[in-house]
Amino acid sequence: MSIRKVNLVPGEYYHIYNRGNSKQKIFNDNEDYLRFLGLLFACNQEANFKIDNLNKGQNLYDIDRSKQLVSIGSYCLMPNHFHLIITDTREGNISKFMQKVTTAYVMYYNKKYKRTGSLFEGKFKSQHAGTNKYLKYLFAYTHLNPVKLIDSDWKEKGIKNKKETLEYLHKYAYSSFLDYAGAERVQSKILSRKDFPDYFPSKNLFQKEIFEWLSYGDVSR
Repeated sequence: MSIRKVNLVPGEYYHIYNRGNSKQKIFNDNEDYLRFLGLLFACNQEANFKIDNLNKGQNLYDIDRSKQLVSIGSYCLMPNHFHLIITDTREGNISKFMQKVTTAYVMYYNKKYKRTGSLFEGKFKSQHAGTNKYLKYLFAYTHLNPVKLIDSDWKEKGIKNKKETLEYLHKYAYSSFLDYAGAERVQSKILSRKDFPDYFPSKNLFQKEIFEWLSYGDVSR
């Protein structure tokens, strides 16, 4: 993936997403999901990083990182696409970060599945969260994205069973929902929550309000 010609504005918030070529799966098993999550942490640094340089038995979350490139507020990985909410403090950092993550993941994926060529559908896509209301909406949308796997038309018709939905989200390990819901796990290192508005100061408030914000529809303007 090449670096974008138009840099994103430092200090602003962005919804970053991409999917597999022709909507193909980019995560086939638990190992794939965990590798991408680990790369979100390990590649988020100014210094170059090579997985081959890890000490035996060391995992991606144990490395000593140099200065972070971006701050990640939330994320969600789905079988054929991913979502990130990101901000940075220096022009070009988001593009540099995404290039590092996707390049490292494609190298891993192609080696594992004995394939060649691109995996993602071109350059990553971005949406500017220009208002506080839209940014909060994106936090809710990102965290509820996995509901598609059990109810494909939930966004159009609404959540049918909130209790069942919450139970499912608490079992879905590939988004930052669990971190906001109070889980203690190593993946929490991916997030830099202090660099984002504290929309959900408690896990109970988060689980209550996350559904309400999806009812606002398109709040991008």
